[in-house]
Amino acid sequence: MKYCADLVVRSYECDSYGHVNNAVYVNYLEFGRMEYLHQINFDYKGVVAAGYYLYISHIDIHYKASAFLDDKLTVEVTPKELRAVSGVFKQVIRKQDGTVCVEAEVTWASVTNDGKLARMPKEFLVPGLIPDPNDFK
Repeated sequence: MKYCADLVVRSYECDSYGHVNNAVYVNYLEFGRMEYLHQINFDYKGVVAAGYYLYISHIDIHYKASAFLDDKLTVEVTPKELRAVSGVFKQVIRKQDGTVCVEAEVTWASVTNDGKLARMPKEFLVPGLIPDPNDFK
């Protein structure tokens, strides 16, 4: 299942060429993932209180088209893989007209508060984290 979060490009996110700076897209991806976690009722604060963190371990990002000031963007998040201590999200950032600006795969890992890989407690594995095999056929 795909989850979406909308945003509007702000002036300070644009570079001297007038388009969104490439590093800002990483912030947009983060915004989309956090909104996704809210939408699936993932208890992020509870995970942290239990002594676990979700670290981003890898981002594979492909820039496809530029976004500009006041463009309305949608950040899509689809869970692609769920492993024992990690997972992968497929993310796409689109303009309102459907133009794809960015495609990314983001790998996350569950770690304890001392930085060691660990399985997240089962009570935090909400259904929205589990990929739907039909999303990638």
